[in-house]
Amino acid sequence: MIDDIKQDAELRMDKSLVSLKQTLAKLRTGRAHPGLLDHLTVEYYGSEVPLSQVANIAIEDSRTLTVTPWEKTMVSIIEKAIISSDLGLNPATAGTVIHIPLPPLTEERRKDLIRVVHQDGEAAKVAIRNIRRDANHDLKTLLKEKEVSEDEEHKAQEDIQQITDAHILKVDKMMEAKEAELMEV
Repeated sequence: MIDDIKQDAELRMDKSLVSLKQTLAKLRTGRAHPGLLDHLTVEYYGSEVPLSQVANIAIEDSRTLTVTPWEKTMVSIIEKAIISSDLGLNPATAGTVIHIPLPPLTEERRKDLIRVVHQDGEAAKVAIRNIRRDANHDLKTLLKEKEVSEDEEHKAQEDIQQITDAHILKVDKMMEAKEAELMEV
């Protein structure tokens, strides 16, 4: 029972880390990377599909992405999706290839992005702490039902706290890495 609670908590905390990693990947740094367009969807034969399923996304150079649609008819649709996204990018089309130059970040924009990184990191930490709270509540329930002893419950709470601390440390490292990436000129 206790092991199940610990495994469930750790699994849910790992999912929080994965979610934070995906969120941070969407934040634009000065360098081009295909993950920047991962969250974009386009209409394809009546349904919304991820951009990566209708086009090849590649890095042309450190500040330029290229998007090559599988079908020529998708060029204008993809271009509109990129323009209307919250990324603030202006694509340029050359035949069937869409070039997306990434403008250099200003100091003010970098600071704004760092604030966003901190907000996302704090949200991940809160999620991890909520998972800890849920696990500790489950342990207290087991104790009330006399399925575990007080010593076992106390030891399990310590273990869950160690798992929580390790995951929060990983969040801090992810935030530091993203900050360093954003401040790189």
